[in-house]
Amino acid sequence: MSTIGFLGLGIMGSPMAVNLAKAGHAVLGWNRSPGKADALVAAGGREASSIAEAVRDADVVVTMVPASPQVEALAYGPDGILAHARPGTLLIDMSSITPQTSVDLAKRAAEHGVRVLDAPVSGGEAGAVEGVLSIMVGGERADFEAARPVLEAVGTTLVHCGPHGSGQTVKAANQLIVAVNLQAVAEAVVFLEKSGVDLAAALDVLGGGLAGSAVLARKKDNLLQRAYAPGFKLELHHKDMGIVTDAARTVGAPLPVGALAAQLIASAVARGDGALDHSALLRGVELLSGRAPRQ
Repeated sequence: MSTIGFLGLGIMGSPMAVNLAKAGHAVLGWNRSPGKADALVAAGGREASSIAEAVRDADVVVTMVPASPQVEALAYGPDGILAHARPGTLLIDMSSITPQTSVDLAKRAAEHGVRVLDAPVSGGEAGAVEGVLSIMVGGERADFEAARPVLEAVGTTLVHCGPHGSGQTVKAANQLIVAVNLQAVAEAVVFLEKSGVDLAAALDVLGGGLAGSAVLARKKDNLLQRAYAPGFKLELHHKDMGIVTDAARTVGAPLPVGALAAQLIASAVARGDGALDHSALLRGVELLSGRAPRQ
């Protein structure tokens, strides 16, 4: 079992830290805004008052924050991870950030004797709570194997994808697929309802055929009930579509359908739906179909 400094106790980070504590690891959690550690403490972990306190005695440091600027703020500077972590510490960044940020972090960390893996996840809040996340990892193979006991406490699909930045590249592709899938499902919902079909029955049978997907299975209740409490916020998916669009442009990969999905997500955020679950793309399809979105 490892001593783990866990930084970022939000929608995803809190249940992940809880699962690490339940697995027997000694987890010391920190969050930028206070009052987020109650679930971790109840599971046997402890709350740190600073980044330094969380990481100074840790074998492993896990970060789970929204985007590249937050990762950089945690890692660098006199109050950051690299200033206080011991040489030999394994830093596992499980945030969804740009591949280049991960590459740069690994280079900077190596100067301090800190090993780094980029290990973004897929599965949403439900996957984090259930400990069944899919984890795509970039970095050294030996570090991936060393991290396996930690990763197995929060996920069930663990794949080493290549060198630093590879995990983030695969996560960008994941977000591309999820965005297009969500938009297609939202369009199908409005089409079915306008056709007078029993929506619940239709989604059940679609889920059992080739149209079935993890997106449909996970988001079916959200769509049926128009329940948009965030498992993954639209504003974060908007950020991720920026990552994949930029990365694809860099390597010369066209994203014609992905670009449209990115614009529809941007539109949802612009009209004020950014804090809703990304299944709220349905609201945009309802507007386009000429009816007010159901709440």
